[in-house]
Amino acid sequence: MSLYALAIHTSSPDLGLMISDFEGNQRSSVQNLGRELSSSLHVHLTEFLKPQSWQDLAFLAVAIGPGGFTGTRIGVVAARTLAQQLEIPLFGVSSLAAIALQSGYRGTIAVQMPAQRGELYTAIYQRDETLKVMQPDAVMTAPEWEQIKQSIDFRVEAEPHQGRYVEGISAIALINWKKGERPHWSEALPYYGQHPVETKLN
Repeated sequence: MSLYALAIHTSSPDLGLMISDFEGNQRSSVQNLGRELSSSLHVHLTEFLKPQSWQDLAFLAVAIGPGGFTGTRIGVVAARTLAQQLEIPLFGVSSLAAIALQSGYRGTIAVQMPAQRGELYTAIYQRDETLKVMQPDAVMTAPEWEQIKQSIDFRVEAEPHQGRYVEGISAIALINWKKGERPHWSEALPYYGQHPVETKLN
């Protein structure tokens, strides 16, 4: 019996889902749900999974951000709940890492995404046979990031809708699965980078 992996991406307004047995049997779906995500995610998950069942899943993967605060939280909570109930591993994968992997570029890749208050979410990766983190996800000002990325040959700016990068989430999880990693569901935590509400001291 084939074992499948289910990947979930909710860190932008669209929902990205992908299921694969990594032997040629795979499918994906991207839907712009916007505010409907919180109320309809489980329905979409259940319908998308068919004809497979929850018991066919070997592991789960989820985008942990950076991205939209509410969407990221909803996706991570749903994935953690499923992994806990099914007693299977859960891979939390950076949204920026998925973008770097799907860029197709081999070499050093600088990825940026707009954040609140004029700042940027940033990361640097080295892509060859695998994807290596050179600088982990961080929040920077535009001038700080400009200084760093000048030395990088390939640069990617995240687009507003990122559901299609669910393929990268799935691929990165598979790489780590093949390395023998079996992360517990509790290890998958959302990366927000910034507090959603700016605090001001009087």
